[in-house]
Amino acid sequence: MTMNSQGRSTAPADATTISDIHTISGSRGLLQREDLIFETGCVNKTGVDLPKPKGTKSRLGGVMRKRSTELPGLSEPETVRHYVRLSQKNYAIDLGLFPLGSCTMKHNPRLNEKVARMPGFSDIHPLQPQATVQGALELIDQLATWLKTLTGMPAVAMSPKAGAHGEFCGMMAIRGALMARGEIETRTRVLVPASAHGTNPATAVQCGFKVDEIKADKRGRVDMEDFKAKLEDSSDIAGIMLTNPNTCGLFETDICEIAELIHEAGGYFYCDGANFNAIVGRVRPGDLGIDAMHINLHKTFSTPHGGGGPGAGPTVLSEALADYAPVPFVVKDEDVYSLVEETEGEGEEAFGRLCAFHGQMGMFTRALAYMLSHGADGLKQAAEDAVLNANYIQTRLKTVMSPAFDGYCMHEALFSDAFTGGDIDTLDISKALIDEGYHPMTMYFPLVVHGAMLIEPTETESKAELDRFCDALTGIAERAAQGDESLKGAPYLAPMRRLDETQAARKPVLRWTPPEPESMAAE
Repeated sequence: MTMNSQGRSTAPADATTISDIHTISGSRGLLQREDLIFETGCVNKTGVDLPKPKGTKSRLGGVMRKRSTELPGLSEPETVRHYVRLSQKNYAIDLGLFPLGSCTMKHNPRLNEKVARMPGFSDIHPLQPQATVQGALELIDQLATWLKTLTGMPAVAMSPKAGAHGEFCGMMAIRGALMARGEIETRTRVLVPASAHGTNPATAVQCGFKVDEIKADKRGRVDMEDFKAKLEDSSDIAGIMLTNPNTCGLFETDICEIAELIHEAGGYFYCDGANFNAIVGRVRPGDLGIDAMHINLHKTFSTPHGGGGPGAGPTVLSEALADYAPVPFVVKDEDVYSLVEETEGEGEEAFGRLCAFHGQMGMFTRALAYMLSHGADGLKQAAEDAVLNANYIQTRLKTVMSPAFDGYCMHEALFSDAFTGGDIDTLDISKALIDEGYHPMTMYFPLVVHGAMLIEPTETESKAELDRFCDALTGIAERAAQGDESLKGAPYLAPMRRLDETQAARKPVLRWTPPEPESMAAE
């Protein structure tokens, strides 16, 4: 059967500029416009219709509400459509490559999700008798063993709930060790590289230390001359907080010397483990002289990332800090697992608890499932593939963009905005990526690179997907180098056009207010 084309055109007309097309509905094809729920719902509508219960008395007394909540009501189909339409406006790792640098947006294997939902993991409570959750405690102990083995560290605190929480744990352990030495009043200075994550100096200050910034050298690594100069008077040195590989996507080649010097100065070495995904199975941080390091289970072991949690940031500790780990922690006596809730004798200087219970069980389950399904060789290959993918992107883009540093990178490729000539900036390039169907890369970070663009593909992206991303960014970069002013209006195809981000940050509109009623009579 063929379509009868008599009397009508079957070919499209000359295309109008897409950004000039306006629809009556406000939708853009199958991406439908969706108003606020306050604008679509009304107070006298509901998706359920339940009879008023008989024979019950109110227990609210004099605190019963005097007027309606004015919350919008929707029918069941309207409710479902509202949230489905909102979900279509989200970018997600299940939609495409997530190029955020320094965030390691890994794929979340569905096997992990299945295991986390198994009875005995998903339905237990932290206050159950320990005899009834022996399998869960064994799982935590096994995960802890993997983390200690992969990092070459003798102890691990499992309770921190996120990376920043793990940083806090490590720095509090250092504080506890200094207290035990009777030097907490004198050793108050923590060295932090200029390229560090912002949480590093914030955590140091939160723990009562002063921050002293170390410069970056021309290679994007710690400036060793500046570092050594800061150690000349080392009587007040508490330690250093350093990320390795660092936020420029580079391995700190002087890390062993840094560890040796900081220890000679009487300080401790805290390593930010945010980029551990680049070196798993290749380098053990404990062998580098590190005393404490948090591990983001989402960045390295594929647990879900973002959305405010739940998260997990276990912190491994060296022999020098092991006694200052927080409670609780799992111990095994013959075939019985139990949680140590208090410490006596050694470790009395430990700071107690970071949170009420042992940590985030769902994340522990997912991370161990990832480890067991990959094995030691698979984890090593994942790290190697992550580095390979980042270097492929750097090689593909270096002819049209400006690599921040010479040579190969580790897990992420870093570019500056030098190639734009100054008319088009990093923000314009990132906004144009939205029109290409990608979430923007990390912008303007690290601060040591002007107009920084930080791209981290992780290990799971195929060459075809990397090429598709590089093709899109190449086209944008060429337009930017030519001074294409239309980039300053991007994105054109997103549900919302570009906002005034300064005003949005300084004067955010956080509350919906109903429109003013129209005048009943003409003036």
